[in-house]
Formats: sequence, C-alpha cells, structure tokens
Amino acid sequence: MRNETTLNLSAGLASVAVALCLVLLKLWALAQTGSLSIAASLTDSAMDLLMSAAGLTAIFYAARPPDEDHAFGHTSAEDLAALGQALIIVGLAIVIGWAALERLSGKTQSHLSAEQSGIWVMAISAALTLGLVAWQRRVARRTGNRVVAADSLHYVGDLLPTLGAIVALWVSSRFGIEKIDSIVALIAATIMVFGAVNIFAGAWNALMDRAASPETINGIAQIARNWPGVYGFHDLKTRTAGSRIFVHLHIELDGDQPLRDAHDIGAALKRAIVKAYPNADVIIHQDVATREAAHPATSE
Repeated sequence: MRNETTLNLSAGLASVAVALCLVLLKLWALAQTGSLSIAASLTDSAMDLLMSAAGLTAIFYAARPPDEDHAFGHTSAEDLAALGQALIIVGLAIVIGWAALERLSGKTQSHLSAEQSGIWVMAISAALTLGLVAWQRRVARRTGNRVVAADSLHYVGDLLPTLGAIVALWVSSRFGIEKIDSIVALIAATIMVFGAVNIFAGAWNALMDRAASPETINGIAQIARNWPGVYGFHDLKTRTAGSRIFVHLHIELDGDQPLRDAHDIGAALKRAIVKAYPNADVIIHQDVATREAAHPATSE
C-alpha cells in the first residue's frame, strides 16, 4: 500500500506541476492570438490546475490509515473529489459552448492574430500533456486510484481542445477562416460534458456503495470455490470506496477440524484474494459446513 500511495502522490504532484505550466503558456498564447479555442483550452487547464490540487489533497487524505471515527479508512475522499471535478467540468463546458455559439451566430466578433506563436505554444502544451497522461495511466492501472484516473481523463479531454486549437490557428493563418476556431471550441465543450458524466457516474456509484464489477465478483468467487478446505461459500458482498474494494465472504469449513486449521484456511484464502486484487480489504467469516458437504458418503 505504501508503494501505491507513493505512485498516486507522484501522479498528483506531476499533474499540478504540468497544469501550472500549461496555464502560464496558454495565458501568453491567448494574449497574443485572441483565439477562443485557446481560451477554451486555457479554461480547461485552469480548472485542471484547481482540480489537480484538490485531487492531490484528496489523495493525501485518502492515504490516511483507518482511525476511531473512520474504521474503513478515508478513501471515499477520492470519490468526493471526483464528483466535484465532474460538476465543475460541466459548468465550464457550458460557458465555453455558449461563447462559441455567440461567435458563430455573429453576436460577438473575433479576430485572430499571431497564429504561429499560438501554434508553437499549443504544440508544447500537447507534448507536456501527453507525457503526463502516459504517467497517470500507468499509475491508475497499478493502483486503481479513481482520482488519478479522473485526472487523466481531464487531461485527455484537454488534449482535444489543444490539438483543435492548433488546427484552428493553422486554418486561420493559411486560409483566413476564423469560424473554425469557434467550431473547435464547441466540439471540445461537448466532449468535456460526456467525459464529466462518466466521472460523475463512477464517483456517485462508489459513494452509494455500489458493488464491485461483475468480473471482480466472479473472480473472487472462483478463488473461494476452488480453495482447498472450503466446502462452499455464501453471502459474498462487495462495495467500492475510492480505489478500495471491500469484500465480505462467508466460507463453509469442516466443523470437526482444529480451530487453528480452520483459521489457516481462511487466512490463506484472504491472502490469495488480496494477491489477485491488491486494493481489496477482505473480511472472511468461517461457518460450519453441513456434515454431508464436509464428509460426503462414499460408495461401497
């Protein structure tokens, strides 16, 4: 767990550092070009900075061990942070989309300039973002951290308006077509909404104690079903909180065997489940199997 926490924190710190660089670069590019697509990308990066900072705080908090008031730990902080991130993204997408529609309708005028400078800045931003996303994806795969995964999605979403801004600036510079800038901003806003809905749904389900995925439940059941000394199991229940999976399982054992042997079977099964699902917190209850199950009759 300590190694996973270190990885999560490294992803959070990298996210904050990259977001700060992107904001400064895009502020300069916006001042030089007046591009709405850059404004959309800048707004996204500014919120990424705030949300990355909030996410880093949530990772720090979620890494705290269980205490008297939080017996199951603090991992739900990750879901709360992801929920807030999703709501903010939707709000920003609406603002950007509205501004794009205003320009397309002719209610507000736009004039782009210094397109080449803007293209270079956005290209540097894209390279930084790609590097960050690659690291976040690697960390999320290893730790299952929901905040890191959500943050990665933010930056994937940021890549699209960044690349779109490059296209819009190039088209404006080459052909003098400035409306493409607003069209790109509108597409980026739409993509941001869909991404935010997915983040919101995942965080909401976790806060509502939704069960783990069917694949995870089936995997745990398969381990228990085939474990030596276990004659059956029942009441397999799971719930998710942040990157953690809480597992409750009743196993049926031979009631005539020594207590130490029964304990060893349960402990070994728990270790096997945690090995297969490192983010699992497993509680196993030991019940006495029916005599027929524990001592099946043999034919003469």
